[in-house]
Order: sequence, then C-alpha cells, then structure tokens
Amino acid sequence: MRQTNLFIPTLKESPADAEIASHKLMVRSGLIRKGASGIYSWLPLGLIVVKKIEAIVREQLAAIGAQEVLMPVIQPAELWEETGRWEAMGPELMRIKDRHDRAFCLGPTHEEVVTNIFRGEIKSYKDLPINLYQIQTKFRDERRPRFGVVRAREFIMKDGYSFHCDQTSFDQTYENMFTCYSSILAEMDLDYRAVEADSGNIGGQKSHEFHVLSEIGEDTIVCTSEGDYAANLEAAIAQKSEPTDSTLRELTEIATPGVRSIEELCAFLNIPASSTLKTLIVRVSNRGEETTGKNSFLAVALRGDHDLNLTKLAKQEEVSGEIALASEDEVRKILGAPIGFIGPINCGLRVLIDHEAFVSNNLVCGGNEADIHMEGFNCKRDLSSTDYRVTDIRNVSPGDKAVTGEGELKFFRGIEVGHIFQLGTKYSEAMRATVLDESGTEKPAIMGCYGMGVTRLVAAAIEQHHDTNGIIWPEKIAPFFVHLLPLNLHKSEFVREIAEHCYDELISRGVDVLFDDREERPGVKFAEADLIGVPHRLVVGEKGLQDNLIEYSERSLKETVKLSPKDAIERIVSRHSSLSTGV
Repeated sequence: MRQTNLFIPTLKESPADAEIASHKLMVRSGLIRKGASGIYSWLPLGLIVVKKIEAIVREQLAAIGAQEVLMPVIQPAELWEETGRWEAMGPELMRIKDRHDRAFCLGPTHEEVVTNIFRGEIKSYKDLPINLYQIQTKFRDERRPRFGVVRAREFIMKDGYSFHCDQTSFDQTYENMFTCYSSILAEMDLDYRAVEADSGNIGGQKSHEFHVLSEIGEDTIVCTSEGDYAANLEAAIAQKSEPTDSTLRELTEIATPGVRSIEELCAFLNIPASSTLKTLIVRVSNRGEETTGKNSFLAVALRGDHDLNLTKLAKQEEVSGEIALASEDEVRKILGAPIGFIGPINCGLRVLIDHEAFVSNNLVCGGNEADIHMEGFNCKRDLSSTDYRVTDIRNVSPGDKAVTGEGELKFFRGIEVGHIFQLGTKYSEAMRATVLDESGTEKPAIMGCYGMGVTRLVAAAIEQHHDTNGIIWPEKIAPFFVHLLPLNLHKSEFVREIAEHCYDELISRGVDVLFDDREERPGVKFAEADLIGVPHRLVVGEKGLQDNLIEYSERSLKETVKLSPKDAIERIVSRHSSLSTGV
C-alpha cells in the first residue's frame, strides 16, 4: 500500500483524555477516533489490525470444528425475560423501543438468541455437539468508560456457544476451547495467564479468564511461585493455616477511646493488624426467612490484615441477593454500638468467620460498646458453635501458601481479553431448549459460552509492545510487515527506481508493504514510522545506493544492517515465510 493512498491521520500530541499508553498511541498513530464516551471509529490502519486478529481467531476456531454465524445486534426483550436477565443485567443493558413500542436491547452478549436458535432447530443427541460463534459488535452501557478501547461501551467481540447432550462431550469441548484461546494469544506473541475465575452474571459452575499481563490491567490475578495454579483475585484460594499453638489469654475488656479503625487500633496498642479482628455488619436477603429486622443482617469477621471478598461472601448459604454494608444508624439500632467498636461476642447475629481468623488466637476485637474493645478473643472458646460458621470469605494475600502446596502466591495485574464459561443448563432450562438422548428421554442441553474481546486485544497488544517512540507490533497482527522508507524520493530518480523495485518485488512475493512515497523530510518519515510501529523497515537513500546498499532494521531493535537491495528483499521474504509456516 502506498502511503499517499492510505488515510493515516497521525498526531504529534496525545489527546487530553488519554491516560494509558495504548490509548495515546492508538489515537496518535491514526488507528481510532473518538465519537462519544466509550465509542470509537476504527480508521484504516486500526481496522487492518482488527481484521488480522479476527483471521487468527477464525483459523484457530476452524481447527477445532467451530462454525461461524452472525446474530442480530438488536434483541427482543421477550428472550431476555425468559431467562430473567432483562432486569438482572441492570443499567449496563441498553434498552430501546421501536415505533410500535416493543422493547429491545443492544446485545452485550447472545446466550438468549443462540439458545432460541438451538431450540427451534435441534431436537436429537445425534445433532450434537455443536459449537457456534460470531465476531460482532457488542454494546454495554458502562458506568465509566476508560482507557480507550480497553473499557469501551461499543466493542467488537468474538462470542461462542456450544451445546451438548452429556457432560463428557462438554468437557472435551471446554478443554478444546481452553487450548484454542491459549493458541490465539500465543500466536499474537502476548504474555498471558489463564486463570480460574468467577462466572459473574453470565452464570454457570466453572469458568476461566485469559489475561494479558499489564500494569494498567483492572484485574488482579494470582499465580504460584511454583506450579500452574492461577486464579482471578475474586476466585483465588490459599492453603488453610493450622491452628496457632499459643497459650490462650483471658478475655479482657480494654478502653479504646475514639479508636475506630484497624490502623488506629494497631497504633494505640502497638500490635500488628494480624492480631486484630474486624467485624462488618452486612445487609443481606436471607433464603427462606423474612428480610426484616435482624434476619436481614449478618456479621462477617476476618483478621484485621485481610480484606473481605464480596464474591465469596455472595456465594455463602446465608446470603441471597445484593450485599451492602449496614449504615451507622442500622448498626446502632441492631447492636447499640457505633461502627468501629463492633465484635462477634454476643452480637445477636449469625456470624460468618473467616478460617484464618478462626485459627488465630488472642485477637483484639470490638466490644459492642462505644470506646471498648476486647483483648484475648478466641473464637472456639468465646462464641457458641451455634452462632457462627467458619468459611473462606477473604482475599488471598501475596506470600500466602498456594492451595496446591506449590510455592507462594504472587500478584499480577492483567487485562481480561477472554473468558470461557461452563454454563450447564442455566439457559437451556429457562428457555426449554431440550434434546432427546439415546434412550429417548428429553433433557436440557448442556451449554458452554466462550468470549474474546477482539478490539480489546489491540490495546492489550500495544500495552505489551511499545516504547517511548510508538508501537512495536507483533508480526502476526501488524498492519504491514515491512515499512519501505525512500529518502528524498522526489529529488532522486535513482532512489525512486530502487524503491519501486523493492516494493514491486516484495508485493509480488506476498509481503504486506507500506511504501512511504510522500514528499516529507526524513525526520518526519522516521518519527511516524516509529509511531506506527511496522515490525520491519527498509530505508533507501542516495548515499547508500552509491555502494549498492540500503538499510534494514527491526522496529524492536536499535541495530541497522546495510544490505544490497537483493539481499534485503530476500531477508524480508525469508522472515515473512517463517511467519507463515510458524518455523
């Protein structure tokens, strides 16, 4: 492609609203332009990258027998009402009405639509398994779009869905999809981790997220220093500690005037946070009980140096519906004491106590009285067994022992680019999508769901592959393979002749070339070439041609090699061939 024929509106300065490298560079290099908050237009250079990522995705999915379909962006409310998600999705679901006042939404995902297709067409186990996917625009009305296309409201996503008659078939497809996603990210030359995760509002029993490692990632992922264990912080678990073998001290009341926080308590008593117990009162909807009075509240106790994991708490049998911290007035009404002095002893509420707090002795906890704490708290001694239950409700911490016994836990930041779910029969039961098994028995289909953010992958790749001058594209997804830069092209017929020869030869041999045929100063060409980030570069200048030499360099390296035009072409073709063959 001749650069004079390609729309690349580069910028010298970053936009004021860009916070991270990928957002700045995508705008500056002319990949995208903002239309509204979280909504972007993809310009020619950016769209080329998107299409190359899509090609990798399609190739890998074809290899495992997945079939591509295309479903509508606009979905009728009736389908979402069947699964109960019309209300459950909340304000992220963009709801609209047509001229006949019928309700629709802009699809953020397509479980309902694909299940509707399935139930209308497939009735027998003989037609299963089936694995369908699409690559399509999605819309989620994010409360706070940020980081450019990393968290946008409109985006391109690959979403896939599989249907099965038995668990064995599904397990095999799930494993195939796990391997497929790993292959896609490896082919893009991305440093990633596949981690155990919570399924969120999609539902299902098991899921894995795929994260591209990045300091700007919004998710914390947890990996072991040894072994293969990896999980999202929401789902991560650590090896349980054994009970501490210390002498139990007497439970003693101590005056702590104005000491309300763990930090203040530690400073006041000169003790570490691990020697304290924090108790939170949360408002919940209890299953099978009235949601008024004390039945609406739960005491949650964990060690002072640990943080509550709301995802784990939401899965406890005592909890149903949304969780919210009780207000100051609610706490005073229930316990007669202000927040900051709450403890589990005789609190009159059901207590969930984290395992690490349960096995820790001689903790300091609130005394359920203003300006009073209790010293020497020990759960097994000081609480009735009918008043509490021990469970895992905390975030793991760096340095915790891995649940697998393989080393310690380490924390990383990651950009979530893929998520695969074991949905089970959540949607097929709700929508009566059944098949007849081998015995003729009607049963709901077992489903899987597999998502990958195509446009988010563009930003994730740039976050891992850039320097102070611009983007450094991985070869497989670069908009072009080589950038041909003739210097003073309009002044030298010799430079033009050799540049045109290199361009024609490379194009004829299947190499994507961006030919900078503009009448620009060399400094401008070099700066924009660095910004755009094409992985290979050929510089044709009159001085070098006097010795029949042109310059070859890689965007990721500083070294420049002088080669004859013929040798330079052969080097480029050889590198391009190895890329195609995977050698």
